[in-house]
Amino acid sequence: MPVVANSIKFGTDGWRGVIGEEFTFERLALVAPVAAKVLYDTYFSTVGSRTIIVGYDRRFMAEDFARAVADTVTAVGFDVLLSETYAPTPAYSWAAKQLNALGALVITASHNPGTYLGLKVKGCFGGSVPPEVTKEIEAQLSVGVPLAATPGKQGKFDPWPSYTEALEGKVDIAKIREAIASGKLTLFADVMHGAAAGGLAKLLGNQVKEINSERDPLFGGGAPEPLPKYLSKLFEVIKTHRETDKLGLTVGLVFDGDCDRIAAVDGEANFLSSQVLIPILIDHLTLRRGFSGEIVKTVSGSDLMPLVAALHNLSVFETAVGYKYIADRMLLAKVLLGGEESGGIGYGSHIPERDALLSALYVLEAIVESGLDLGEYYRYLQKQTGFISAYDRIDLPLASMEVRSRLLQQLQTQPLTEIAGLAVIDCQTIDGYKYRLADKSWLMIRFSGTEPVLRLYCEAPTIEQVHQTLAWAKHWAE
Repeated sequence: MPVVANSIKFGTDGWRGVIGEEFTFERLALVAPVAAKVLYDTYFSTVGSRTIIVGYDRRFMAEDFARAVADTVTAVGFDVLLSETYAPTPAYSWAAKQLNALGALVITASHNPGTYLGLKVKGCFGGSVPPEVTKEIEAQLSVGVPLAATPGKQGKFDPWPSYTEALEGKVDIAKIREAIASGKLTLFADVMHGAAAGGLAKLLGNQVKEINSERDPLFGGGAPEPLPKYLSKLFEVIKTHRETDKLGLTVGLVFDGDCDRIAAVDGEANFLSSQVLIPILIDHLTLRRGFSGEIVKTVSGSDLMPLVAALHNLSVFETAVGYKYIADRMLLAKVLLGGEESGGIGYGSHIPERDALLSALYVLEAIVESGLDLGEYYRYLQKQTGFISAYDRIDLPLASMEVRSRLLQQLQTQPLTEIAGLAVIDCQTIDGYKYRLADKSWLMIRFSGTEPVLRLYCEAPTIEQVHQTLAWAKHWAE
């Protein structure tokens, strides 16, 4: 197998690499035709189509890489619909299903820093392909795909109109628009220089106060990931706004680089991750929309999720970390909502794909119909369930993959019986090691599969205890 093929590996959602080093035109020209062929082998019997959707986000040269994908895929005999503009990744997943295509190839590196680009592969059903499909792509890279005697056709399309029309039909859009227009709700949207730019304005009108909307391939020197450390501007504008407007409701919504992850900031400028938003969405969608179905959560999700689900007699299914596992479940069962702690949330009423713009609309509907600030809504659910907790996560770089191997072996051969002075009462190994402690708090230790990084997650009664436990885990690892 050629070295270039052997070194291309797909992670939890796609293949990513540093632009000009791992992610190059040469390597993309190798991967894209193979991905198209594997999509054909997998889904042609379902859709009877030879069309591939090709889309992109706002990263450095993303549209150039997308054109290269379109050219190499048509050269091996497939028809291509190439996006005329950037759009959210879920818009391309929707297009794949709505236009009866084999799937979509999307140029994006999601929430990674600006030096990265990547390729996400979506199936005809409107979601990420399962691991066996990406493994097949990797397996066929050494063989490649021959040029076709007759190249495929190439056309262009605008992914936004059909996508926004579909989202509008999911909520009481008129009620949300009226609340914003009347001043009852002030909406800030931090699009983090990414593909969500202009999205809420298309849905709700120009009174949406969008920040970080200009294209910046360096993402202000950070990363387009909805985390507090990258949101100083949003915190500042909400605090300033609340000093002058103390009557209406205020919310800030945050979108990652390709608009499939969401977070929020409440009217008091408190950061709310999906660990908070998912319980609110479960309550709103069952109580006010009458939705039913299973709640799917990853093993790193908050314990508040199953407690709120229990209030509404909903069953809960738990998966490994990675939205593809949630999507797999959504294809098998009736699911109300599937979500992960990193911000990806999808709905059984739509497609098996995390969708930050749809999540934003449901969050706004929950605020408008409940009349509650998001922080107030969260505290209400804590009171209803009798469960109060705090959560945090740190990603700890390790010196090498050898250090990673030694730590993993230690966990396997020397099981932890006590963590930060608390007895371990249970250990789940769905994905990594999740330790339940005597006070019902938990610590999860999980290794990256592709790089020397240790991911540490903790939920405990107080943020002080969370930080103490994470500090203990960091000390243990070092």
